Amino acid sequence: MKNYFFFISMILSFSCYCQSEIDSVYISPRKQILIDDPLTPSKAAFYSSVVPGLGQIYTRRYWMVPIIYGGLGASAYYFKYNQREMNKYRTAYKRRLAGFYDDEYIEIIPENEKLLEGMKFHRRYKDFSFMFLVGSYVLNIIDANVGAHLLQFNVNEDLSLRPYIESNYFDFSQNAGIKLKFNID
Repeated sequence: MKNYFFFISMILSFSCYCQSEIDSVYISPRKQILIDDPLTPSKAAFYSSVVPGLGQIYTRRYWMVPIIYGGLGASAYYFKYNQREMNKYRTAYKRRLAGFYDDEYIEIIPENEKLLEGMKFHRRYKDFSFMFLVGSYVLNIIDANVGAHLLQFNVNEDLSLRPYIESNYFDFSQNAGIKLKFNID
C-alpha cells in the first residue's frame, strides 16, 4: 500500500514538473516580418497573379508550388490535346463534304454525323479544360491570399481547461463543472 501511494505521488509530482516548463517556439526573423506586415496578403496575391506560385514562395509555403503547376500543366495539356483532336475531326468532316474520303477515320467512322459528334465531344472537353485552367489560376491567387492571412492569425497556446466548483449564494448549493477559457485579442 505504501508503494502504491509513493508511486502515485511520484507520477503527480512528475506531471506537475512537466507542466511548469515553458515551451518556446522559434520564429525566423523573415517570417516575423511577414507576420507583422499588414500588406502581406495583398502582396502574396499580387505575386501569385503575376507568376503562379510566387505568392506561395513569398509566404514560404514551398510545398504548394508543385501542386499549382501540376494543376495548371494538366489543364493546359488536356486543353491542347482536345483542341488538336477537335481540329482533326473538323478537318476530316470538311474533307468528306468536299468529296475526299482519304482521312484517318474512314475505316473507324464511316458516317459524317459521327464525325460531328466527335468534334462536339472534344470541343466540350476543351472548354472544360479551359475552365479548369482558369480555375486553377484563380485558386492559386486565392490560396496565396488566404495562406498569408492565416500566417498572420494569432495562434497562441494560451488555452486553459480547469475544473471548478461554483457556489450558488441564493440556495447555498454547489455546482461542479469544467471551464474552458480562451482569450481573443
